[in-house]
Amino acid sequence: MKQNAAICLICLLFALIVLMTSACGKMDSGAETHPDGESHGSAAEISGAASFEATDSTETSHASADNGETGVSDMEIPQTGWTEAVPARYTQASDKPGNVVRLDYESEDYVRNGSTITKTAYVYTPYGYKEDDAETRYNILYLMHGWGGHAGEYFDFTATKNMFDNLIANGDIPPVIIVSATFYNENSRTDFSSSIQEFRAFHQDFEDHLMPAVEGQFHTYAKSTSPEDLEASRDHRAFGGFSLGSVTTWLQFCYDYDYIRWFLPMSGSCWYYGTYGDFRFEDNVDFIEQLVENENLGERGYFIYYAVGTEDVVKSQSINMAKEMLSREIFTPDHYVFYQKDGGYHDFNAVQEYLYNALPLFFRDESGDSGIGQATSQPFTIGTAISDVINDPAFGDYGRLIFPVDSGYYSGRTLGDLRLTWYSNIDPDKTVEIANYMKAHAQAGETIFYDIYTDEEKAADPEKADTGLFFFKGNPGEKFAVCNAGGGFAYVGAMHDSFPHALELSKMGYNAFALI
Repeated sequence: MKQNAAICLICLLFALIVLMTSACGKMDSGAETHPDGESHGSAAEISGAASFEATDSTETSHASADNGETGVSDMEIPQTGWTEAVPARYTQASDKPGNVVRLDYESEDYVRNGSTITKTAYVYTPYGYKEDDAETRYNILYLMHGWGGHAGEYFDFTATKNMFDNLIANGDIPPVIIVSATFYNENSRTDFSSSIQEFRAFHQDFEDHLMPAVEGQFHTYAKSTSPEDLEASRDHRAFGGFSLGSVTTWLQFCYDYDYIRWFLPMSGSCWYYGTYGDFRFEDNVDFIEQLVENENLGERGYFIYYAVGTEDVVKSQSINMAKEMLSREIFTPDHYVFYQKDGGYHDFNAVQEYLYNALPLFFRDESGDSGIGQATSQPFTIGTAISDVINDPAFGDYGRLIFPVDSGYYSGRTLGDLRLTWYSNIDPDKTVEIANYMKAHAQAGETIFYDIYTDEEKAADPEKADTGLFFFKGNPGEKFAVCNAGGGFAYVGAMHDSFPHALELSKMGYNAFALI
């Protein structure tokens, strides 16, 4: 008992020191969202009669990978399948909302005379983003609207913006900057033919103006806005789009593969050759295949998540493009997948679901010859093996302390069936939320675990080896709490009896520590 009291005193003092010396806390910022609007998908596009039979329904990025394999290439997600519906709770307002701001930047009128023009994009920064924190770096996702759309369109829909907030807060994806851009400008006409001209020239605006403007102001992985540094950070950059924005996304792959690794085309095929009604699927896929080979993209890494709804008015072009790509051996599951929304239409409800399913597959860590990340970079689910959490590289050697060190006091193979001796009513969703919170913050470079004793002290007294403080960050300068799990006379049941409390305290703004 005396030793326990001493540990408690030490941890209290240690927590106070950590709190006073920590200078990297994340600040809250109110959401400034663009006013609500409507989808501007292509009403002029007409459905063909082609059909495509996907594989049997398979849970995707938020589901378990029970085979224990790692990497997308090991089929943790089949190459074809059905998207998973967005849970209702993900569309509700988060208590950790991101912020949306308008960005005006100088560009050129590439379609007409090359004159100097001003263009606009809207930029989402995740909860906790701080302008004066240049040390913390963020992945970035650019999104493009469809025919007749506008900058900021992806933030017009409150449910979609809420989903971004919740995906980050729940640890499904790392904190990410999201840019809702436009291929139109102040001189543009928005009829269908003119729109095609505009999106065909967009890659020039992206390379020369939009990307430097955004990443020169916001903290991405690009060390500078030089072409060399923007290319060097391609693993941390994604591009997606809907309808004509999907066509734009394919062109971004064709032109800007040096700058972008992750692609999300939604409801639209590649028009590098041809145009609407003259899709030239074989020619376009030939070009993409040759590009992958010539530019060594298989080794450098790329990933395309292609999606469309079964009731989408333009599903035929997407399905025919998908069929052509799936017929080529070069497009393996670690580089290309095709998913459909059962009953999905050409609207933003479908777009929301595609984003929900695709984003957790983006921005994975580098690993192996293929350049595609290991499964350890994926969010945990109720089907994740407890051993995979313990051994996840994000946690270093303290992963063993997340669960009882004496394995005789817990049972279950996965997070969903975890059981602790003497405890009942363990909430699997809360277990997953805690594990993903820890992982997301650790991968973001934040310290989530502090040793109490030095290596020398542990060597002198081995009983001190399995101790420490897990940190759940609140607001800088706010009060702190130390949570002590019960059952300490036998083992530490933190996953039920201190981690949940510390996590909720952090959501309230307090800095919380859980003692092991």
